[in-house]
Amino acid sequence: MVGTDTEVDAIIQQHRDSTGVLRITLDDSARRNALSSRMLGELQEVLDAARADADVRVIVLAATGPAFSAGHDLKEITRARDGADNGRGFFEDLMAQCAQVMQTIVNHPKPVIAEVTGVATAAGCQLVASCDLAYAAPTARFATPGVHIGLFCSTPMVALSRNVSNKAAMQMLLTGDMISADEAMRIGLINQVVEVENLTEKTMETARSIAGKSSMTLATGKTAFYRQREMSLEQAYEYTSEVMVDNMLKQDAQEGISAFVEKRSPHWRDQ
Repeated sequence: MVGTDTEVDAIIQQHRDSTGVLRITLDDSARRNALSSRMLGELQEVLDAARADADVRVIVLAATGPAFSAGHDLKEITRARDGADNGRGFFEDLMAQCAQVMQTIVNHPKPVIAEVTGVATAAGCQLVASCDLAYAAPTARFATPGVHIGLFCSTPMVALSRNVSNKAAMQMLLTGDMISADEAMRIGLINQVVEVENLTEKTMETARSIAGKSSMTLATGKTAFYRQREMSLEQAYEYTSEVMVDNMLKQDAQEGISAFVEKRSPHWRDQ
């Protein structure tokens, strides 16, 4: 079970408040919170633990220092080239590890909110795009700059292209240029720009509001949202109709509708 004010290790911290909001903080600012193999492994462990912990209702993903995350650790990648296979085995494992973390966020039954105050580039931008919601300070910047070093941001492209328009995604991917928080909001990469001194308050206010809902309902809706998006229009309506019928038969749906009709607050059982 995730504890309160518990330090997982030197590079990831976590804190859960009384409302069930878990804050996961990337805390390796010396390496600009690079998504090294170690960072990805520890993030995976924390996310998996949160999935199994019924007391965790919403997750906020934040970071310390001037960078939310600078993406993969290029020094780690360079060291791996010393292997007999020129690093292929390590690269394959790293990409699989990163893909698993991103898919864990998308498939996680708990909503995940990114809180960004600094730079999010390459796989760091991918991490923001993978979250369900994202709030950023005016100081935040975003980029997929792989083209500058001969390495196209192909895996970040997956999350980016599913959250912004094709042309906005391609402009970021082909130019590698940094965009402002305001531009990120305009293209749909983040939800809102909030002054840095108010950002955590805004993020936590949103997280606590969501945490007050039925966790069964949230998990049902989040799963359906991402699944229907990959379907044809006809398939999506057929699938979501089935989801709604099943949802209507759940205890919390019955309780919620009764509470609305009776003009009282609902008492969720998360079932």
